[in-house]
Amino acid sequence: MMATKIIPPAEGAYAYPLLIKQLLLSGVRYEPGREIVYADKLRYSYQTLNQRIRRLANALTAAGVKAGDTVALLDWDSHRYLECFFAVPMIGAVLHTVNIRLSPEQVLYTMNHAEDDLVLVHDDFLPLVEQIQGRLTTVKGFMRLTDDAPVDTCLPMVGEYESALEEASDQYAFPDFDENSVATLFYTTGTTGDPKGVYFTHRQLVLHTLNAVGTLGVYQGQPLLRSDDVYMPITPMFHVHAWGVPYVATLMGIKQVYPGRYEPNSLVRLYREEKVTFSHCVPTILQMILNCEEGKATRFDGWKMLLGGSALTLGIASEASAKGMVVHAGYGMSETCPLLCLTYLRDEDLALPGEAQLPIRIKTGTPVPMVDLKIIDANGDDVAHDGESLGEIVVRAPWLTQGYLKDKEKGAELWHNGWLHTGDMASIDALGCVEIKDRIKDVIKTGGEWISSLELESLISEHPAVMSVAVVGIVDEQWGERPMAMVVCEPGQYLDRKLLEVHLQAFVDGGRINKWAIPKQFKFVAEIPKTSVGKINKKLIRESEAG
Repeated sequence: MMATKIIPPAEGAYAYPLLIKQLLLSGVRYEPGREIVYADKLRYSYQTLNQRIRRLANALTAAGVKAGDTVALLDWDSHRYLECFFAVPMIGAVLHTVNIRLSPEQVLYTMNHAEDDLVLVHDDFLPLVEQIQGRLTTVKGFMRLTDDAPVDTCLPMVGEYESALEEASDQYAFPDFDENSVATLFYTTGTTGDPKGVYFTHRQLVLHTLNAVGTLGVYQGQPLLRSDDVYMPITPMFHVHAWGVPYVATLMGIKQVYPGRYEPNSLVRLYREEKVTFSHCVPTILQMILNCEEGKATRFDGWKMLLGGSALTLGIASEASAKGMVVHAGYGMSETCPLLCLTYLRDEDLALPGEAQLPIRIKTGTPVPMVDLKIIDANGDDVAHDGESLGEIVVRAPWLTQGYLKDKEKGAELWHNGWLHTGDMASIDALGCVEIKDRIKDVIKTGGEWISSLELESLISEHPAVMSVAVVGIVDEQWGERPMAMVVCEPGQYLDRKLLEVHLQAFVDGGRINKWAIPKQFKFVAEIPKTSVGKINKKLIRESEAG
């Protein structure tokens, strides 16, 4: 260990812990009257938000929740979710944001694995919880969340959320404790096995928030989130804390709009009526917004949209840009809290016409401050920064999960050799811009050559009749694997294999791809399978093709 100089603090000096409660200090100071909006149902001020968080802390304590307990939450994106983001970890408990789109058996597994003590459940999810209640091994009680008249349930309720808050005091002295205490927990599904528990501490969430405040706001000419913006998440709050942005928005004191259940037409109406200026989502959700009835009739001028979770194709980016959206790409994963990379445009990029900027905007982006990122080959050596050489992205940052809950073996795999392994294949150019070529498990190897499914998807998406596309590798006796493309057509448009082969041949002639990258099969479908968080489910597609 290197010998360094440490000077003891003065007697009485306060060792300021990085706790989530500190994120609540500034918003109410700057903009106490700014609004928190829940769909078309409710709106209140930041002053009220802070009062409700204290009331919730008292209500949870009255329900028996104590430091170290785990509180599960099943709800749509709402003001309640935001309040739980703060109140639950601020009393020293752990907030388990349950993925409501998992199967009942997977939900049961995650709740038992997390050892949930109290469950906060929206009326819409009562049938799900009632189905598994008899097999929940640690749950001591349930609290109902309701938007309308309550419905009958057999669950042993300790109370109803709103009534409990009304009865509780709005005074609560949130304690100091170790900043390395676990604050949040959620589960990520992989290609095999049970969902894995990903957890984050107070310290990690505070550092991620402070970094995101700067990264999203400071770069002149392309700020995504400033104090006068209006924020609406379109990434579920159960998934990596809605990318951590609710914490950012609350610290900044900006107007926040929570849409409830995602329905594309409703999202567009909320954008118009609440004057939303910043959102984030996966590309499949953006596609739904652009193609819904309200979306087709609406311009989206000035709506800054951060896309992540899967690759943003040039086709979707062009369609959004033509409607006035300003698209940016971000990169991260459940285990990274999630922010790792973000679109960065230099002066010469910003001087380009909007359409000419899109190939830069859809790249994975530049590592954000405090992220130590490199790309390594199979031997663990750094690849050349030439924009061509491929390797796996590995990272270090102060907000990365330190393992998986109760799974030392998987945690050790994640952190092999002291770097978090992302499983993403990418290149990096001389300016440090990262471009993901594929997930390691999704890259297609044909006749000894690697083909990027993401690049093929982007090229196919440029055909005007393509609404969405997924490319996977399928077994081929001669070449090992060959690409197969699953395509959804734009309404009223016609496509067949020959038309898409002609479209892709132009990229072969132009040197963008080799001839063997043209898919062996094209399947034209009404819908492409999605995961629980709206990403294209390539695992399911491969399994169905394997037969």
